[in-house]
Amino acid sequence: MDRTIIFFALAFVTIACGSPADQTSASPEVSKIPFRQDGSVLIVSDADTIRLDVEIADTDSSRARGLMERGTLPPAWGMLFVFPEPEMQSFWMANTPTALDLIFIRADSTVANIARYAQPFSPEPVTSVAPSLFVLEVPAGFSDEYGLIAGNEVIIRDSRVENPTP
Repeated sequence: MDRTIIFFALAFVTIACGSPADQTSASPEVSKIPFRQDGSVLIVSDADTIRLDVEIADTDSSRARGLMERGTLPPAWGMLFVFPEPEMQSFWMANTPTALDLIFIRADSTVANIARYAQPFSPEPVTSVAPSLFVLEVPAGFSDEYGLIAGNEVIIRDSRVENPTP
C-alpha cells in the first residue's frame, strides 16, 4: 500500500512539474506574432554605425501592445516607438517575455539614455531621463555589445517618420 501511495505521489509531481521543454516553450500566441519590417534605424557610435531593421509602433494601440507576448527578437531587429511629441517616457515589461535594452531618443535624434537589461515580466517602470520622441527596444545586451551611450546619433529610415537632424 505504501508503494502505491509513493508511486501516485511521484506521478503527480512529474505531471505537475512537466518536462523542461514544456517549461521553456513559448505559448502559441507568442510564436504566432510575426515581426514586420517597417523601416530601419542607424545608430552612429564612436566605433561604428549599427543598422537595425525595425517594426514601428506609431499608433496608440501599437505602442500599448509593443513587444508584449512576443518571442525572442530576431538578430539585428528592434521595435521603434514613435510618439506625437517629446515627453518623459515610461515603459513596463509586465507582459514581455524577453529581456530588452530600451534606448530613449530625444527629438534631436540623439540618445538621451539607455535602460539596459530590462527584466521580462517586471512591473517596475523603465523611464527616460529626458523628454523623448522615440524609444527603441532591442535585445538585452545589444547596447553593451555595440558600445552605445547617451549622445549617439540615431537616423531613422522610414517615410512615415520625420527624422530631425542633430
